[in-house]
Amino acid sequence: MNSFVVISGCSGGGKSTLLAELAARGHRVVEEPGRRVVEREQETGGTALPWTDMRAFLDKVLALAEHDLAEARAADGWVFFDRGVIDAVTALAHVTGQPLATWLKGEKLYKSQVFLAPPWPEIYKTDRARRHGFDEAVAEYDRLQDAFETLGYDVVHLPKIPLAERADFLCRHLLLD
Repeated sequence: MNSFVVISGCSGGGKSTLLAELAARGHRVVEEPGRRVVEREQETGGTALPWTDMRAFLDKVLALAEHDLAEARAADGWVFFDRGVIDAVTALAHVTGQPLATWLKGEKLYKSQVFLAPPWPEIYKTDRARRHGFDEAVAEYDRLQDAFETLGYDVVHLPKIPLAERADFLCRHLLLD
């Protein structure tokens, strides 16, 4: 059984907050690669930023997501990812017009169930690392949902409920205590 769980979906949909809750409950989590790339580029004066050089940004995001996945293989138990390789590949496919298969080799990288955080305008906000608007976030969500379904993942939509209940929903769905 694959114990790597991806939480994906809409930017600003509460994924990072949910991962923080799962970490507080003792689960291993991997922070979003895109946000880490943005923070690193901003700290170092780099230009691989989505608003400066999208392709360079996505190349770094994919490399970091692949590194995260390789590192997680040494872990025991469940590992929860705030986005991952498929998110990066979906964005690259959108930007380049190339099919997902250009970057994927056909194997399932994560547990067959992926959890998508739907667009949630009431909690959406921009910040230093998220400059795009809500409409762009919704379009990204639609692309991700299509990509995960095309790749044969079982998409589970996270309900728009308070944080603890949302974490309970995910854990119950995975049959975790």
